[in-house]
Amino acid sequence: MAELSKKKEKSKPVIIVKDLYKVYRIGENRVRALNGVSFSINRGEFCAIVGTSGSGKSTLLNMLAGLEKPTKGEIIIIGEHMETKNENQLVRFRREHIGFIFQSFNLMGTMNAVENVALPLTFQGVSRKERTKRAKKMVHMVGLDKYWDHRPNQMSGGQQQRVGVARALVVNPEIIFADEPTGNLDSNTSREIMNLMQSVVREQKRTLIMVTHDNTLASFADKIIRIVDGKIVDMVDNTGNRNTAAEKVVQESAEMAAEKGNNILGNGG
Repeated sequence: MAELSKKKEKSKPVIIVKDLYKVYRIGENRVRALNGVSFSINRGEFCAIVGTSGSGKSTLLNMLAGLEKPTKGEIIIIGEHMETKNENQLVRFRREHIGFIFQSFNLMGTMNAVENVALPLTFQGVSRKERTKRAKKMVHMVGLDKYWDHRPNQMSGGQQQRVGVARALVVNPEIIFADEPTGNLDSNTSREIMNLMQSVVREQKRTLIMVTHDNTLASFADKIIRIVDGKIVDMVDNTGNRNTAAEKVVQESAEMAAEKGNNILGNGG
């Protein structure tokens, strides 16, 4: 019974996106960065959102993280509607539930590895002793015991990104967002980081959403969502089998966009 309960918990959607639009005004034109997007991501799932530059993938990540407001649609994360929250509520939500891994690492040059990992805990009011304890535990988990007192300029790109992964995990987030996390790394180091992120999802039971343009990196994910011109064109599971449930969502999303989009948002873009 306990095992069945765990399976049900993992299969429960932690993110639900319904009929999502984002329209930007450029002069007199309207550009649809997102055009009727719908999908769900289950708890404990590693999802890759794949697309070329300008496809809308980064806009979608910003929407999910509450960094931008949608023009229309719903974003439900852990049962809470992101699109209805004000800025203070979004900041609090991110602080309590979300971890971020950035392409450019975003480490503080004056801090060592442990201090960089511990930094997010200062915003949660955690004591210095507890911050250091938890940060060292995360540094150990990502295999950087020998580098805990090194500053960013004393570490390789791969080591810096491992610090970035540890920093995302130290706040014990339910969801991790990763924006092109290996964009500044060589191919061998990229695979090491992807293996690390994959193991984190499986062992720590985290939900990870990664944006990338690289199909090879996307192959590490449990679910691959492909986006073109602001629309989802495909969803595939990790074995390469097409997800029929996802296909239905894509089809319904496309139909809704064609049926209602022009009336609601105008004919620009």
